Amino acid sequence: METPGLVVHGEAAPFSTALRSLLNNPQYSDVCFVVGQERQEVFAHRCLLACRCNFFQRLLGPKLGPGTPSPVVLSSVPADAFLAVLEFLYANSVRLHRHSVLEVLTAAVEYGLEELRELCLEFVAKVLDVELVCEALQVGVAGPACRWASAWRAALLTRQPSFCSQVAVTFGLGPLQERCIAFIETHTQEALRTRGFLELSAPALLPLLRSDKLCVDEAELVLAARSWARVGAAVLERPVAEVAAPVVRELRLALLAPAELSALEEQNQREPLIPVEQIVEAWKCHALRRGDAARGAPCRRRRGTLPREHHCFLDLPFK
Repeated sequence: METPGLVVHGEAAPFSTALRSLLNNPQYSDVCFVVGQERQEVFAHRCLLACRCNFFQRLLGPKLGPGTPSPVVLSSVPADAFLAVLEFLYANSVRLHRHSVLEVLTAAVEYGLEELRELCLEFVAKVLDVELVCEALQVGVAGPACRWASAWRAALLTRQPSFCSQVAVTFGLGPLQERCIAFIETHTQEALRTRGFLELSAPALLPLLRSDKLCVDEAELVLAARSWARVGAAVLERPVAEVAAPVVRELRLALLAPAELSALEEQNQREPLIPVEQIVEAWKCHALRRGDAARGAPCRRRRGTLPREHHCFLDLPFK
C-alpha cells in the first residue's frame, strides 16, 4: 500500500510578495477595470479573480473572451476600495485605513467576500469614534442597498426603513448597526454635531430617535432633527417637513416644558417640521397632567432628558 505523501510548505512571505507584484500590473493582465467617478484604470488577471470570488467568476465569464483586455466599468466603487479588494484577493491580506474602510466593507458585502467583510468589521470596531460612527451606522443599516451619497438620497426618497434593516441583517451587518447605536447612545451630543449625522438616511436615523438611552435632552434632539431635515431638503430640493416626515414622529414633545413647546409651535409655523397633530398630542399631556400610557414612547424620558416640573405627572419614567 502506497504511503500518503506529505504536504510541505514553502515560505509564505516571498509567495505573498510575488502575488502582490501582480496587483494592478498591466504585464500579463487580461482584464481592465474602469472604477470610481474618476474612471481610474485597474489591471487584473481573470483566472485569479474568478477562482477567489464568485462575483468575479460570473462577471468575467466567457462573454469577454480571450485576447485584448476589455474594459469592465464599475463606477460605483471608489478606486481605493477596489484596489483594497484586489489586494485581499491576490495576497489574502489587506492594509485597511480609517478613511476608506467603510467603502471596502461595502464592496466586500457587494462582492460576497465574507472573510474580508469580517476583517473590515473588526477594524471598524477598533477605530470607531465620534467622527466615524454615523458613517458606519449608515453602512450598518443599509449595506450595499444605500451606497454612499446616492444611497442616502434614495433612502430618503423611498422611505423604506424596514427594508434597509432587513438588508443589514441579510448581509451580516446587524452587529455593526448595534455597535454604532450603542456608541452614539454614550456620545450623543458629540455625534449630533458631526457631518456624518447630517448625512444619515432616514432609516439610519430612526433607530436612534427610538432609543431611550440617548444622552441628550429632547430640546437638543429637536434642534438636531431640524438641522438634519434642512440638509436633506437642500439635497433633495424638497420641503423640510416632507424630508422629516419619516422620522419626526419619534420626537418626544411631551417632555418639553410648556414655554419650550410654545416656542417650538411658533417656529413650526414659520418653518413647518412637525405635524400639527403631534404638537396637539403633546399639549394634551400637559392639559391632562399625565402621559398617554397606551402610546408609551412619546412620554418616556431618555437617559439624557433634563428634569422638568411636569415630568412628575408622566406615567412612564426612564427605565
